[in-house]
Amino acid sequence: MKNLPMVATLGSCLFALSAAAQNGTPPFPATLEKELAARANNYTEISMDKKMLTFAGKFLSKNDDDVEAKRLIEKLEGVYVREYDFDKPGQYTVEDLEHIRSQFKGAEWSPIVRERSKNGEGNTDIYMKIVDGKMQGMFVLDAESKELDMVYIAGSLDPSELSKLDGNFGIPKGVAAHTAKDGGK
Repeated sequence: MKNLPMVATLGSCLFALSAAAQNGTPPFPATLEKELAARANNYTEISMDKKMLTFAGKFLSKNDDDVEAKRLIEKLEGVYVREYDFDKPGQYTVEDLEHIRSQFKGAEWSPIVRERSKNGEGNTDIYMKIVDGKMQGMFVLDAESKELDMVYIAGSLDPSELSKLDGNFGIPKGVAAHTAKDGGK
């Protein structure tokens, strides 16, 4: 992710997601994922369900920050990240983005950020799942001209705790802290 403020916003969304799909499967359209991967110059897929998060948590150290991160990941059901880097613009379409966004249109999902650039080179969407007044999930879609990133975090987590997950499980340092500040209002 080249746009640091956008990355921070993306990261913040990452950790609020709840298990929209009870089976732990990320709600990314599978066919579209394969198509994007085929078009991408480089792509990264991170899929950590509850079992993998628990296993990964065993490798955290016993320092205070890692102990807190381990406590927080116990609340998560999964962390799913998809990053697609393209050689040139135009490797995904507006229809592709709308198909992804449609997965998060329901009574429990609310869009909290919708950023659009005039030139169409940078668009960000952040959705939160609220159930019974509690944040139960979060999804972030960041679309740049030559990069497309999706982050889905499943599990209940207080936005004020997000910064404690920075630097763990592929989450860049500073990303979650920014989200907690902006997304946890």
